[in-house]
Amino acid sequence: MNLILASQSPRRRELLGLFRIPFLVRVADIDETMDPHASPADEVARVSRLKALAINHAPEDVVIAADTIVVCDGRVLGKPRSEEEAKQMLRFLSGRDHQVMTGMTVLRGQEAVVCTEVTDLHFRSLSNREIDAYVATGEPMDKAGAYGIQGGAALFCSRMEGDYYNVMGLPVCRLSRILARIAPELMGDTV
Repeated sequence: MNLILASQSPRRRELLGLFRIPFLVRVADIDETMDPHASPADEVARVSRLKALAINHAPEDVVIAADTIVVCDGRVLGKPRSEEEAKQMLRFLSGRDHQVMTGMTVLRGQEAVVCTEVTDLHFRSLSNREIDAYVATGEPMDKAGAYGIQGGAALFCSRMEGDYYNVMGLPVCRLSRILARIAPELMGDTV
């Protein structure tokens, strides 16, 4: 049996490493387009499920897939395609409440656990100078909502309720409970 992470995200690799279980990384090549008329929480879960199902694996393997979005006032913010778009996203989030939603699928044999973890955050008001300086670091460019809470954007967040690691892209507490249920032999003494 192999544990497989269906993600190229270095943050997800780092977070799964907290479990101290050897794992493989395989990247799912799927269309991640979301239906703008559907619930963001449902859509991010659907995309995670598609990622898990797209990975070549044996029936006894455990596949973990995740997808993360930022939602503010019903608007879904994915990864910015340009520095200007990153600045626009950060201006939109400035002084506002928003949610980070990670859809996660854990697949083993015929069993698939699909869920969405939600963390609520509030960003203080940001100046254009702060936004420009942060975007110039390059950090926002591969992250949903154009920020990394574990990096420079930690200075922007005045309040958070929920799983901090969810904001990084993998809700590790929830994942540990799912793995303990569907793959207890993997977890050993880690839980």
